[in-house]
Amino acid sequence: MRDERLYDKIKGGLYGVAIGDALGGTTEFMTAGEIKAQYGYITEIIGGGVWHLEPGEVTDDTMMTLCVAEGILENPAAPLEPIGRLFLKWYRSRPKDIGSTIRRAFENYEDHWFEAAFLADLDLGQSGGNGSLMRCLPAALAYQEIFDLEKVSRMQSKMTHYDERCSEACVIYNRIAHRLLRGEEIGSAVRSEVAGTEYEGCIKGAPNCEPSGFVVHTFKWVLHILLSSADFSEVVQKAANLGGDSDTIGAIAGGLAGISCGYRSIPAAYSEAILIKDRLDQVSSRLYRLRMGE
Repeated sequence: MRDERLYDKIKGGLYGVAIGDALGGTTEFMTAGEIKAQYGYITEIIGGGVWHLEPGEVTDDTMMTLCVAEGILENPAAPLEPIGRLFLKWYRSRPKDIGSTIRRAFENYEDHWFEAAFLADLDLGQSGGNGSLMRCLPAALAYQEIFDLEKVSRMQSKMTHYDERCSEACVIYNRIAHRLLRGEEIGSAVRSEVAGTEYEGCIKGAPNCEPSGFVVHTFKWVLHILLSSADFSEVVQKAANLGGDSDTIGAIAGGLAGISCGYRSIPAAYSEAILIKDRLDQVSSRLYRLRMGE
């Protein structure tokens, strides 16, 4: 018999990523003031923005999340090769949006992902962006054991982001997701996992930083939004109206908010707007079956 509660949470997590991405894609690179002047307070998935998105179209955040998910599903015991192959297939499709660190790692890749990430770090002088955090959620959705969750979270991060702060953020994020999948309340899950880390201050108030693509800044805003919002809609709307790297902040925050509330509690106006619903549905079902050992 299917565990409907768990399935609902897994599906909610994937849809949460996509919804936060699609809603925030409209306002990416804008300031909060520019958003207010143009939209007032954005609450609907309308597309447009710098990438000229169709309403419900997602960006690299969701597409790379699906690459990680489908790579894990192809070979759960050793997902590096299929994840990498799916990354490159997506890259060759000429996506509208791709981060500079990821692009450079892809350009450097020959036959060793960790070497490509190291070279990207050398080329750019840093690799502390949020591009591995935005896509890491499938590691929490697929694996029941913390050891496997942490191993794959770090592995998929190191494929493109050499900076250890990226791997650390992915592990904290997915440990929070692990708690949520077991039914823990989101405030408790966040507080437990950020205690003693550089993110602990997010418990007390808004971050003293811009909502930028730097992984530490991004994650601080994600945690603050999650702790200061009453429901899923408020989470993704707050992220979208921040501006800056709003699609990625929305995707990362939306993933945890979607697990917390479950798919059935996400407003249909959001879930039905996403253009890749069939793929999300299929991957959700497959991740559930993998997690349950079916």
